[in-house]
Amino acid sequence: MDLSIYKMELLASEHINEVTSLWRESMTQALGIQPVHPFESQAYFLEHILPSRYQVLVILHIDSFHPVAFMACSETEISQLYVSPKFQGKGIGSYLLSQAKAQSSGSLTLRTFEVNEKAQRFYRAHGFVVLPGNRDNEEGLPDLECRWEG
Repeated sequence: MDLSIYKMELLASEHINEVTSLWRESMTQALGIQPVHPFESQAYFLEHILPSRYQVLVILHIDSFHPVAFMACSETEISQLYVSPKFQGKGIGSYLLSQAKAQSSGSLTLRTFEVNEKAQRFYRAHGFVVLPGNRDNEEGLPDLECRWEG
């Protein structure tokens, strides 16, 4: 990732609407279904719930200061990692994943949807082992557990 084009920041209130929009757009494209929650509910979750358990990082394009990606992670888990469809394939997701690995306790877990084959390839390429999951998610879709050991 060319860091001269992008800037990483902690999530701030001024990012909420744009990050929620990119999250919804990216998820819709990856899953082929509309979000199960209304915009306002997802924005509330992003602003108030995720930061209570995870560090939430946002990647901004320095020319526009618009968010192009975000990740919510802890020392052991990546809860969310989404890149705007317009900015996928530019190394941004790889950069965020490297940040999570560097800040981890030596291992990470995450979940991705079975239908999201692009994400499965991405995580495998970054050293994650993809294991069977379940349907215990709000979308009711089969998911997979991904594990990385440093």
